[in-house]
Amino acid sequence: MPSNRRLIDVSHTVEHGMVTYKGFPAPIVCDWLSREASRAKYGHGTEFQIGKIEMIANTGTYLDSPFHRYANGKDLAELPLASLANLECLVVRVDPAAGPAIDQVPLKASQVAGRAVLFHTGWDRHWRTDAYFEGHPHLTERAAQWLADAGAAMVGIDSLNIDSVATGQRPVHTVLLGREIPIVEHLCGLSALPDSGSRFFAVPVKVKGLGTFPVRAFALV
Repeated sequence: MPSNRRLIDVSHTVEHGMVTYKGFPAPIVCDWLSREASRAKYGHGTEFQIGKIEMIANTGTYLDSPFHRYANGKDLAELPLASLANLECLVVRVDPAAGPAIDQVPLKASQVAGRAVLFHTGWDRHWRTDAYFEGHPHLTERAAQWLADAGAAMVGIDSLNIDSVATGQRPVHTVLLGREIPIVEHLCGLSALPDSGSRFFAVPVKVKGLGTFPVRAFALV
């Protein structure tokens, strides 16, 4: 990597007991084999920790594949790496005073084609507080349809959900995942990224039969 470029992490740390989405269980992070117990299995002076984590797929900063919404959609194992890594990246700055619904994308379609589009709302400042779950910024179906038609490669947001959760409808997931555009939710630290010019990476574990999984999301700037 050239010395004038750097990597910026834009994902939350997964921690024991944290709540990502109200009503969903928190992850349990513990030892399967502790260092102390391992000493009986290895040579003198040698010890290891083998960890165990129990969590739902929607934990921390995570990526949704089409299978999350559609039974016949691509699951995590079927997503090509080219759709998840080294994507040219655009960051859209959202004015929080404009209200939670993001209805228009202030970009040209020619800019969006083949790129990851990340919405920087600043909502991550509420992470792990009750405020995070109330009135979060989200896209509208109109904005999602525009992004899909413009050819976005991936869409992300730094809030609770890319959709409104006021009803059981999820039009943004429906539109984007229906067009095989992965979604990344619960991003953080997007203020550190430039509006354009960075490369974005959000690669989940290659799990068959699963539609969502946490990612270590980062950008090369």
